Amino acid sequence: MKITDVRTAVVEANYDWTFIRIYTDEGVTGLGESFLAPGLTAIIRDLKPLLVGEDPRNVDKLWSKMRWAASGAGSVGGIVYNAISGIEAALWDVVGKHYGAPIHAFLGGKYRDKVRVYADCHAGEALESLNSVMVARSPKWMPQEAAVSVSSEANQPVHGRAYGEAVADETFTPEMYAQKAREVVEEMGFTAIKFDLDVPNQYTLDTFSGTLTNAEVKFMVSLVEAVREAVGETVDICFDLHWRYNVSDSQRLAYELEPYGLMWLEDPVPPENIEAMRRVAQSTKTPISSGENYYMRFGFRESLEEGALDIIAPDLQKAGGLLEGRKIADMADAHYVAVAPHCIASPIGTIASAHVATAIPNFLALEWHGMSVPFWEDMVVGLDGPVIQDGFIKVPEAPGLGVELNEEVAREYALEGEPFFEE
Repeated sequence: MKITDVRTAVVEANYDWTFIRIYTDEGVTGLGESFLAPGLTAIIRDLKPLLVGEDPRNVDKLWSKMRWAASGAGSVGGIVYNAISGIEAALWDVVGKHYGAPIHAFLGGKYRDKVRVYADCHAGEALESLNSVMVARSPKWMPQEAAVSVSSEANQPVHGRAYGEAVADETFTPEMYAQKAREVVEEMGFTAIKFDLDVPNQYTLDTFSGTLTNAEVKFMVSLVEAVREAVGETVDICFDLHWRYNVSDSQRLAYELEPYGLMWLEDPVPPENIEAMRRVAQSTKTPISSGENYYMRFGFRESLEEGALDIIAPDLQKAGGLLEGRKIADMADAHYVAVAPHCIASPIGTIASAHVATAIPNFLALEWHGMSVPFWEDMVVGLDGPVIQDGFIKVPEAPGLGVELNEEVAREYALEGEPFFEE
């Protein structure tokens, strides 16, 4: 068996869902998904000559070939791994179809038949679409009333420090958070939920400094308290800070949140300083999570060895792929650290991540970030029911990934200017 072609398609959803399809001379194709990045499809095209003519069953060898071929651009991290991760997942889909077994069978088999999912509720309103540099946009599927509010924030990235001036155009309230929490738990059946905690508010004085005022800390605590009261003690809750704050204010906030029993507090400080993360983690009983910005097992080594993280959150559409995700989980398991994969993917990437989640012992929960997208569930065919049911994904047993892309739906929402599998 030889690879004959590698093609891409991009869907404009809440993010750019970038799909990779690998073609072979035996008619078997494989599908994967990459995490968004500027110029991503161009990177995939540049990697294509490394793959054509190769045996797709040599997954790890081809992964290493791509890694070292791109070493001049960045061998230890960077957006080239977004491309490699999607390609690697597509290779596993080919392998599974060729041998007639699901992907998880090649990762060690199953620890569980279904994978627990936590619902990312954003900031309560759960309606957004961001381009490859995290700037808000208005895709054609978004209601006009929502598009107007998004357009007011044009050209301002929404994550990380300095995303805009300290002006609260929207009001986020404890009541809003509580209402969304009840809806997701009672109507959708989730047993774990996450909200953004770093939302603009009237108490923010400076978005550049990474500091928090006393009033802002109290406001954040009120959001957490409202969610906990709304869902009770049997539902796990966690909150995301998107790398915004300095060490001392992160420590203070984490301390204030200790009474609410968080499953985790995510990315309180920028991810590049492991010592800063360690100081936060070791100063509080609130579990600290991070990892979506780390690449490969090597990117997680120091944070695990230094006790900087209580929970790691690799994104399997960018950290290096599915087998690399298994290797990252094994490293974490050696330090008795749980794994909760970050995931903002379509059902293709989400189900690929579920194959890893079922195959590792130290799995905690898998992110679902598709609440904003009305056609999220419609993006795949091949399942007997919904992708997510009552807060869980039943891991497919069909060969390879176990599902196929619904091309009719994908074409309807394809990103303008990008080829749809070269058509």
